[in-house]
Amino acid sequence: MTKSGRLEGRIALITGASRGIGAAVARFMAREGAHVIATARTQGGLEEMDDSIRAFGGSATLFPADLTDGDVIDQMAVAIHERFGRIDILVGNAGILGPLSPMSHIDPSAWDEVMAINLTANWRLVRAFDPLLRLSDAGRAIFVTSGAADGQHAYWGAYAASKGALEIMVKTWAQELENTNILANLLNPGGTATRMRAEAFPGEDPASLPTADAIAEAFIPMAMENYDKNGVVVNAREAIQK
Repeated sequence: MTKSGRLEGRIALITGASRGIGAAVARFMAREGAHVIATARTQGGLEEMDDSIRAFGGSATLFPADLTDGDVIDQMAVAIHERFGRIDILVGNAGILGPLSPMSHIDPSAWDEVMAINLTANWRLVRAFDPLLRLSDAGRAIFVTSGAADGQHAYWGAYAASKGALEIMVKTWAQELENTNILANLLNPGGTATRMRAEAFPGEDPASLPTADAIAEAFIPMAMENYDKNGVVVNAREAIQK
């Protein structure tokens, strides 16, 4: 681990951190000196991610949780406040694809699940962790969105609606954060070689896509104390090419 990393001494909460982009962001932030609080449903995946962080001398705290349970999110905020006193970085990455089907064919329970994870859980994170971010000298919140949020992708209705609503929610919160120490933004990874992408495009060659590690680098500048944008959507591919 770099002794004077770009996130040295920062405390970062990352959701969906057991695999894919979330696990990659956790590793990158830990390598840059942050203490990572990693949460996901999958205990085994979190432990593998933790092993990889400890292998290079980084530090992490694991918090297995089902984020569809808002009370669990509130309890997590209390526990983190008691142990760390604040968080500096919040990465809302957890999400599911849901059904790819005509809008009129989506089962209500599948719709509700997509909204619960992709939208409502992130609102509960905002509600629970806004006070802890205010205790940081430079709170940074980053939520993962998608190009599907533009509503131009047939059969992606549930996922697209959840991401479109997420963007509106985060941008609204960002306006409310004017004149505070918190900046809230969104990052669109674009097509990335992850399990979710393979689920959506089973015939696609993953070697033709950026890896989760490549995309994770785009999160680092947005989490830094000197970052100054608020309420924007960052294109990860464009960001990592600069």
